[in-house]
Amino acid sequence: MKAVLRWIGLVLIAFVALQAFFVGRIALMAVVDPQSTSFQRSEAWRIATEKDRLRWSQRWVAYPQISDNLKRAVIASEDDGFVYHDGVDWDALEKAWERNAKAEEKASRRAQLAPSTARPPKIYGGSTISQQLAKNLLLSGERSFLRKGQEFVLTMALEHTLSKERILEIYLNSVEWGDGVFGAEAAAQHYFRKPASRLSAYEAARLAVMLPQPKRFEKMPGSKYLAGRTATIVARMRAAELP
Repeated sequence: MKAVLRWIGLVLIAFVALQAFFVGRIALMAVVDPQSTSFQRSEAWRIATEKDRLRWSQRWVAYPQISDNLKRAVIASEDDGFVYHDGVDWDALEKAWERNAKAEEKASRRAQLAPSTARPPKIYGGSTISQQLAKNLLLSGERSFLRKGQEFVLTMALEHTLSKERILEIYLNSVEWGDGVFGAEAAAQHYFRKPASRLSAYEAARLAVMLPQPKRFEKMPGSKYLAGRTATIVARMRAAELP
């Protein structure tokens, strides 16, 4: 029994130490720009091993050097309640849960009727910008309840340690916008040959719409969905509130 209690104690100490490490990293980001994220490092390894060379584009730019058009477009597309919530949008999560349940039910019926043409259901996310940043900054791409729980803890740490403006600044400088393309400046140069500070409303909206599946849309520039969704986001941008 003593041995079991000792192991439990060690596990708890390790867990607390890990949380302290994460919180320390996040606190440092209040004054120091992060050089890379966990997701970026895993992508760099993947690209280097798959293609025998590392095609990489990223350059940090300060918050004022990023077009307000892009800030508004990303908020309108990814997290329209960004300035109001405490890191988690519970209404969005509930809606995503309901949509996923309906999608799984529909896919199950389709599989029963025509097994050969069955496809996995489309999964909808309800993650906020803060949750996406927490995941990309410090966590692996593993999908599990434990990792999701850790994501919530880190999201709360981000929200209580950094300002909304700083969270958005780090997010826009680190998010993936294509294969080896990270951050607003790299994306603006890659797709429109201009700095992030000069993006128009349409260009910003198009980049924002790419975010859930950037590598897919990079290969499908003529996508009808991309064009239609871009027009929708342009219309919503005026209502998007900036931090």
